[in-house]
Amino acid sequence: MYEVANVTVCYNAVRSVGSETCARPQVDVKEKQKKLVEQLTGLISSSPGPPTRKLLAKNLAVLYSIGDTFTVFQTLDKCNDIIRSKDDTAAYLPTKLAAVACVGAFYERMGRMLGSSFPETINNLLKALKSAESQGRGEILLSLQKVLSGLGGAAASCHRDIYKNARSMLTDRSMAVRCAVAKCLLELQNEAVFIWTTELENVATLCFKALEGSTYSVRVSVSTLLGTAMATALMPKQATVMRQNVKRATLEEVLELMATGFLRGGSGFLKSGGEMLKGASVSREVRVGVTQAYVVFVTTLGGQWLERNFAVFLSHLLELVAHPRATQTHVEAVYSRRCVSFALRASLGGLLGEKAQIAAAKEICLAISKQMRAVEAVVNDPSSENRAGAADVSASQHVMVCALKELGSLVQSLSATASPLIQEPSVGLLETVTSVLLHPSMAARLAAAWCLRCVAVALPHQLTPLLERCAECINNLKNSPEAVSGYSFAMAALLGGVHQCPLGIPHSKGKRFELVLVMVVSIAEDLLRSAAQNSRLSLQRTQAGWLLLGALMTLGPSLVRYHLPKMLLLWRNVFPRSQKELEAEKARGDSFSWQVMLEGRAGALCAMRSFVAHCPELLTEDVIRRLMTPIECAMTMMSHVPAVIKVHGAHLKASAAMVRLRLYDILALLPPKTYEGSFNGLLRELVAEFTLTDNSANTTTSLLRSLCHYDDSVLMGSWLQETDHKSIEDQLQPNSASGSGALEHDPSSIYLRVPAVEAVPGPLPLGVSVIDASVALFGVVFPHVSFKHRLQMLDHFAECIKQAKGVRQQAVQLNIFTAVLSALKGLAENKSSLGPEEVRKSALALVMGALDNPNPILRCAAGEALGRMAQVVGEASFIARMAQHSFDKLKSARDVVSRTGHSLALGCLHRYVGGIGSGQHLKTSVSILLALAQDATCHEVQTWALHSLALIVDSSGPMYRGYVEPTLSLVLTLLLTVPPSHTEVHQCLGRCLGALITTVGPELQGNSGSISTIRSSCLVGCAIMQDHSDSLVQAAAISCLQQLHMFAPRHVNLSSLVPSLCVHLCSSHLLLRRAAVACLRQLAQREAAEVCEYAMSLARKAGDGKDSTSINLNITETGLEGVLFGMLDRETDRKLCSDIHDTLGHMLSSLAVEKLPHWLKLCKDVLAATTEVGGTVASVGRRKDEEEDSEKKDEMDDDIMFTSLGQDDKSKPSVAPRWVTRVFAADCLCRIIHLCENADKAHFDLAAARVTKAKNPEGDFLVLHLCDLIRMAFMAATDHSNQLRMAGLQALEDIIKKFAAVPEPEFPGHVILEQYQANVGAALRPAFSPDTPSDITAKACQVCSTWIGSGVVSDLNDLRRVHNLLVSSLDKVQTGKSPSSQLYSESATTMEKLAVLKAWAEVFVVAMNIKKESQSKPARPPQGEGEDEDEGDGDVLPPDSLMTLVQPELPSLSRLWLAVLRDYALLTLPAEFSSQLPPEGGAFYTPETIDTARLHYRSSWASVLHAEALWLSSTGFGSAEDTGPVVASAPGNSTDSLVKDRLHLLLGISIEFLCFPRAEEPIEDVMSCLHALCTLLDSPSARTHIAEDQLLAVELLNVLHRLLLTRDPPSVQLQVTTVVQKTIRAAQEHLEHIRSSKTVEDGGDEECVSVLGEGGETGELLPGKSLVFAAMELLVFILVRHLPHLKAQDTDGVRQPPQHLSDHSSRLVAATVTALAELPSLCSPAGSMTILPTVLFLITGVLRDTAVKTSDNSVPAPVSASLQAIKTILSSPLAARSQTQWSALVRSSLATVLQHSQPDTCGVSVDEVSLLTAVTLFLLSASGALVGVSVLQTGCIERFRHGLDSADPWTQARCYQLLLSVFQHSCRSLSTPYIHSLAPVLVEKLKAVEHSRPSTPAELQAVQEGVKVLESLVAMGEEHNRVQLLALLVPTLVSYLLDDMTFSTASTSSKDLHEFALQNLMHTGPLYPAAFKTVIGVAPELKTRLEAAIRSRQANSKAKTAARQQQPSVQAAPTIKLKTSFF
Repeated sequence: MYEVANVTVCYNAVRSVGSETCARPQVDVKEKQKKLVEQLTGLISSSPGPPTRKLLAKNLAVLYSIGDTFTVFQTLDKCNDIIRSKDDTAAYLPTKLAAVACVGAFYERMGRMLGSSFPETINNLLKALKSAESQGRGEILLSLQKVLSGLGGAAASCHRDIYKNARSMLTDRSMAVRCAVAKCLLELQNEAVFIWTTELENVATLCFKALEGSTYSVRVSVSTLLGTAMATALMPKQATVMRQNVKRATLEEVLELMATGFLRGGSGFLKSGGEMLKGASVSREVRVGVTQAYVVFVTTLGGQWLERNFAVFLSHLLELVAHPRATQTHVEAVYSRRCVSFALRASLGGLLGEKAQIAAAKEICLAISKQMRAVEAVVNDPSSENRAGAADVSASQHVMVCALKELGSLVQSLSATASPLIQEPSVGLLETVTSVLLHPSMAARLAAAWCLRCVAVALPHQLTPLLERCAECINNLKNSPEAVSGYSFAMAALLGGVHQCPLGIPHSKGKRFELVLVMVVSIAEDLLRSAAQNSRLSLQRTQAGWLLLGALMTLGPSLVRYHLPKMLLLWRNVFPRSQKELEAEKARGDSFSWQVMLEGRAGALCAMRSFVAHCPELLTEDVIRRLMTPIECAMTMMSHVPAVIKVHGAHLKASAAMVRLRLYDILALLPPKTYEGSFNGLLRELVAEFTLTDNSANTTTSLLRSLCHYDDSVLMGSWLQETDHKSIEDQLQPNSASGSGALEHDPSSIYLRVPAVEAVPGPLPLGVSVIDASVALFGVVFPHVSFKHRLQMLDHFAECIKQAKGVRQQAVQLNIFTAVLSALKGLAENKSSLGPEEVRKSALALVMGALDNPNPILRCAAGEALGRMAQVVGEASFIARMAQHSFDKLKSARDVVSRTGHSLALGCLHRYVGGIGSGQHLKTSVSILLALAQDATCHEVQTWALHSLALIVDSSGPMYRGYVEPTLSLVLTLLLTVPPSHTEVHQCLGRCLGALITTVGPELQGNSGSISTIRSSCLVGCAIMQDHSDSLVQAAAISCLQQLHMFAPRHVNLSSLVPSLCVHLCSSHLLLRRAAVACLRQLAQREAAEVCEYAMSLARKAGDGKDSTSINLNITETGLEGVLFGMLDRETDRKLCSDIHDTLGHMLSSLAVEKLPHWLKLCKDVLAATTEVGGTVASVGRRKDEEEDSEKKDEMDDDIMFTSLGQDDKSKPSVAPRWVTRVFAADCLCRIIHLCENADKAHFDLAAARVTKAKNPEGDFLVLHLCDLIRMAFMAATDHSNQLRMAGLQALEDIIKKFAAVPEPEFPGHVILEQYQANVGAALRPAFSPDTPSDITAKACQVCSTWIGSGVVSDLNDLRRVHNLLVSSLDKVQTGKSPSSQLYSESATTMEKLAVLKAWAEVFVVAMNIKKESQSKPARPPQGEGEDEDEGDGDVLPPDSLMTLVQPELPSLSRLWLAVLRDYALLTLPAEFSSQLPPEGGAFYTPETIDTARLHYRSSWASVLHAEALWLSSTGFGSAEDTGPVVASAPGNSTDSLVKDRLHLLLGISIEFLCFPRAEEPIEDVMSCLHALCTLLDSPSARTHIAEDQLLAVELLNVLHRLLLTRDPPSVQLQVTTVVQKTIRAAQEHLEHIRSSKTVEDGGDEECVSVLGEGGETGELLPGKSLVFAAMELLVFILVRHLPHLKAQDTDGVRQPPQHLSDHSSRLVAATVTALAELPSLCSPAGSMTILPTVLFLITGVLRDTAVKTSDNSVPAPVSASLQAIKTILSSPLAARSQTQWSALVRSSLATVLQHSQPDTCGVSVDEVSLLTAVTLFLLSASGALVGVSVLQTGCIERFRHGLDSADPWTQARCYQLLLSVFQHSCRSLSTPYIHSLAPVLVEKLKAVEHSRPSTPAELQAVQEGVKVLESLVAMGEEHNRVQLLALLVPTLVSYLLDDMTFSTASTSSKDLHEFALQNLMHTGPLYPAAFKTVIGVAPELKTRLEAAIRSRQANSKAKTAARQQQPSVQAAPTIKLKTSFF
């Protein structure tokens, strides 16, 4: 442990010195420099480990470059002495290496500052190089590289020496040394001219040799050297050329050199002759390396160079693959093709922009047609030189495959932007490609078919024409075998591509063919029939027929359903019916007929497999049973085939293998239960297949890697699958034919779905595929086999392995292990057990034997199998036994093989059993593995042990917490000591570190000592790995930091992490780029702003030019976002692109609103990118010049070179954004708009935005960029690319929706969007052109309706532009013709037609709404325009203008809308009613496309329903203008049934939808549906129908109730209440109608009529039948939802204070209460008595819960609705009918209200006035029931008294008003008690005013209201009481008068009171003169005050008087007015 601490301390010390140096100012550093240098140089000799020495060297160099440099030479000398030292012991090595590293770092950092000391240093290093061991050699070479890099051209004198010494090491044993040499020479070629001139050939030969037996990292380094040297030879750097007059190599020479490596490998130019002439093939590593070098070569020269020289480059690559040396065997040929394809794809796909790619595609077309002409010449000339010709033809097939594959990839990546290629007749792409369908070679024909499929997927409008063309050719060229085969391939490929074309292909064709599919079926049948007749063609025809049928199955069940009976028949007929027939067959036939028969059966089985895979819905039990007949027959036949092959020859083997492959494939897809009976024979076949019983070749399966765990890739090297070079690196994997996938191995793959990872399907050779299929099927069948058979098979496996020897044994064992793994996986998936003890024993013996196998892949598989077995058996004792066995083995074994195997076994056990299952072995496992991991003598053991340790840490979870510290210290020690060349160890250390971080988890945030130690150890570990040279280790470091950031974000330093991630974005390693982007994605989720800021700081640093050499970055002012957008153009890896999308998405979400201009500019730059790439035109001219002036070659070349180089540097990264990126940018634009919508309202308000912007110029708002938004949407909507057009139209729609209502501040009455009418029109017009795909037209219709409906355009003529687009589309719908219907499937036509009708529906709805609003507004006179009476063209009156546009189309539209609804109604029927669907389809769909049509109907029916409802209700259900044959009804039917039909259709659709609207249905659909219901209920005839059929109304209410339960939005709930109110109103009307007709019939018999209504005589309401009950349910639900206190019982006596509801809630509750009050009117007296208690309870409850006192004294909507409801109920005519019940009800209701309003219970916030109003309503409306009920009377009086005593003047005033109405009630017996009790209080209150005069208008008003009550009492009094009454009133009023002195100083209110009193006195006097005199006479002081007041009033001038008279009335403005008068 001490050692660890020592090493770590050392590393940390160096780290801290470094960070201190960088952080301090220069002066400080100089002071401390001496001490620091001493410390650091002291560490050199302390044997530092690799990371420490790297850091040490770096820090010393930094120290010198910042501080003084005069001691640097001493340090250099010291290092040189150490290097010279003769001490060769292992202990001294680290010190030597540290010195070497320091020398390198000094020169790299200070370069020429070190002056002339370099020759000595370099010689010293070179001397040391000769005697060093591998680690030293690597370090010295890297150091030399740094020296060269620092000195540049200055070290020219030593260049030769370095080259001579280094070159021999390119073929070093150690791979790390090879990499180092390559890096060193790469640096050398920057300055040393001889490398790419005189020595170029030698360098190339050296590189080829270095590639032999190389690893991936060597191939990458060497190919970089080779490619760069070649590129430099062709285009040298300017500086070097200036110094020396150099002869430049020509392109031909350079390519020739590289071709040598590709074709002849490392043995040079046939110099070492002998074995080359024998035709030994090139080593694959060399070929792969050279291929990578080609890519480096082109990339270095740049995109422009490639554009200019593409023709030469292409022909060179195609010549490579045509060369006989590249294609000696079939597998070699496939490998060479893959290499060439890779080189083409990597260069064309990444370097060229879209324009240049189109040009490249044209070149490829030329190359193909040239080849094809040559082939035709040979084929058509049967005479001489035939053998040479045949060789040409066979070579040409490989050229064709490469060219066509690349052409297909180009077209597919260009997508719709490739249309110029098809449209230009001069290119003739389609003709060229289809001509290859007749090529003699099958591979070329398949490649051409694949290319056609790519064209069809990219340009779907080509799909149908191509299918027709191929069908025609097959029919015309029936007698050419090539044509039959080629065109059937093409048709199959095209059919297979249909699933990638959303618009599909037409099923019912026009005149030319009855049906594309029927055509395919008939061609296939025809081929199969004619195969029997013509022996020459029978093979091709059989294959072609079955291939087409297989392809047909990919179209899915809806189409195959029609052909299924025929297919089943065909399948049955291919196979013999009985055993007897089979036997007879064996005896007959020759070898050819057998071949045809076997091919036919293989084809039939293949078509079956396609059927089972693509039409699982059609697999009923019956169909499976009928399929099993031929399948069982095929299984029986398999046993006879070996005998047939014996008789007829071995050439039948391939066909027989094909039959087996197809059989295994289909059986794997069927449920094993179906073929249980045949298990025995089948298993015999399968086992024989993969144990190679009848197979002499040692073929191995390719499935082993995929069955092993993904995490084990580090042991098996399968991480190569994750590199950019995957497609060529596959060739170097050890299993058979790995990476040699090609279409010709299995033609059926041309129509199957391509796996996501591959661009082109590449089935493996038949031999491997059969074994793969047998292994896969074995895994499926094994879990269903009996234990006895399992045991037999396992024993048999052991026997097979024992029998085989050598290589064959390895192959057999690999296959068996794969099968066993497959079986164990199957068991685990089926959750079945392995079997009894003996089965386990046998399996265990098999597995344990392989753990000691020398082949690492087998050991891996054995470990995996062991883990899987433990998982399947799942018994603790069994697991313990397995673990113990491995423990014992590991303790005793010394050999590498068994130590690695058994350590992995431990890891796998833990992985599959988990922490809990294997907890008891944890301690032992960990201690053993920790010991193994320290075995420095063998790095393989370390790797496997560490990998297993990582697995254990991962699976143990928290149980591992106790072992974290020792494991972590081991990981750190190893990171610091293991040489960096052992990358696998470092990768595994990274895995361990990551797993440990996860184990500690969130604890990492803690601050305790132990945790901070763990945390700092983790950070140190990450830092070491970040500095490692290997990309995978760096990627591991990033993922560890990512984990750390997740658990302890504060402790991860983003300022250093983000810049390093940005640098990795440009890495050449896919895994590193992936890791960097994944990490950025996580960081951007939390800290997007910081991430962008740090990235920009990196760009600034690079700009300062200090470290600009080391950073190769393209961060410009667009920041990291710009770099990520740029990556989207280059990257093809799906995971990476999806992470980039997410990262940009997170950045957008958090930054777009703040940095709006920046993000808009980003999107705009991407969208506006033109696809021009400069220089194409110039280069052509230049090429001609070069040819002419060859004598001026030298100057000319220089000149070209400089200009082109200057351009090249600029043009390298800039490929104009591709269409995929532009689509993403358009989506970003939409997201920005939505983000702004949720941010600040000013984004959509121009005036506000300008104001805010003026205040704060930094701020920015979306509305200020509207012009850019429209421009971007316009650019996208009018692009070539269809996907971009869709995105552009979507953006346009969003912009219109969001900005339609934004006013233009400078032109009031106008909106801001008006100025963009032309742009919108221009963006939409192209979408309606005849050749536009349906989905775009459909989207454009949507945008049209949004635009027309937005109300932006007020001028009719401007509207017409867009409106005409819709009119033309409508014409297409009506005539039923649309050109697209010939190209795409019928469902595309359905989509387009429905979109048009939906758009019209939306426009009509808007038009009707405008019309309705204009009718409800008061008409205002036209402003100064007199001509509007003459013409009704509507140009003047906007309200109708839209209507005038829609009106002419309405009759036909309404008919079409009805048809849509009828279709939709049928399509929504449940599956069991499918028989009711019309067999010929509907108005807009055909039966074949029914499934896709449903989706289109689902998106458009709602708007159509609303529009149709509006139209029907406005025309009285169309009875007025019903001329067309709208309803297929009998002629005798009356209008009534017509109305009923239509009503039921609309209601049915609505109710069906509202019953269960799925969560994903847009809320707009729900709203449209509810609006439609409202509209229907506005129409009298519909109301009658609904009311007559009460059950219908009940159902409607129940459905609405359910809708309320599932949908929350307020708009929905409000709309529902509207529908409910209208339904109740309809029922009321109906009841009224019945009552009135009954009254007429019965001659006015009141009794009979009164019983009508719900409840009858008994008063019972039946749930489910009663409308009232249903309505009550729904209304109660709403109330309880918004006022939960309603259902709370007042048992505890604690009153809840009333709630303040939100605006929408209060509207909703108000509407509900209003509806409730209407319900009693629907009932008979008895019925209403049933519901009234509930209704009254609810209404009084609502009143209690919502009576909140508001600040402005307004009455909340629910309160006014409740009061209105009380009035409605109390004034209903029921009182007379059932007296006693009624009185009881009224009394209890009043008692409830009184109880609610008790002064002690109601809090401060309660609105007393509303409750008093309710009390008053009861007293006034139901006086009869309340007279003489003393309890209630006392309560009421109490409430009024409390009101009068209120401190709030407003309450007082209202209380006076209410009292007045009670006092004035006609029923004296009611009012008298109140007058007696309350009048004295009133008088007292008014008397008191004299001493406290009102100070506010409200107080004044209260007094005035009180006086009014007193006055009315005087008026009510009888004559003899008048004097007493006046004696109360007059003195009070007089006391309000002011004398002159006080008047002038009094407040306004006081003065107003004076005026009011005076006026009232002057009014009262004349009314009761006698009594008045009496009162005045009694008290003289009254008289004097009165007279004084009158006098002073007259004394004031008249004007003032007038003013004063008005004043009281002005002041009295706040009289309380309720919105509704309740009295």
